Amino acid sequence: MNDHAIIGVGQDGPRLGEIGLQQFAPYLMNRIMGRYNASLRAELARMGLTTPKMRTLAILSVIDNLAISQLGVYAVVDVSTLSRALDSLEAEGLVRRVPDAEDSRSTRVTITEEGRIAFEKLWPTMRQSYERMFVGIDAAERAAFVATLQKILVNIRKHDF
Repeated sequence: MNDHAIIGVGQDGPRLGEIGLQQFAPYLMNRIMGRYNASLRAELARMGLTTPKMRTLAILSVIDNLAISQLGVYAVVDVSTLSRALDSLEAEGLVRRVPDAEDSRSTRVTITEEGRIAFEKLWPTMRQSYERMFVGIDAAERAAFVATLQKILVNIRKHDF
């Protein structure tokens, strides 16, 4: 047995038990997003939406006319789940898929007026859940936190957006 195994330190640094879950950013981010999504679940269900559908409408309300591949990245949804969500959203008249004018192999997604209305009905619940996350955190801490998240995303992302 080597010294690393005895003291619990891996060759590449401390083990998770030494860092601790409350100090491990991926764990905290997953807990936060799980709680955020759970806070929206009842309102989503009432509106007939799922988390992937909500994310799709949210993204398209800000950045419309995205290629499906880009939409999947922004919405953090795998292709098959996104495809099912788009089928449903399109059937409900909330989005429209259109051929890409510049690339015949690509399809773009655009939000309809009905989709904007649906998202605007959901937004107050999303905003309330978002604001609840920052209770007791002043504007400077909040800005620093968001800036740090943006830097982390640049460090780990696969795409230029």
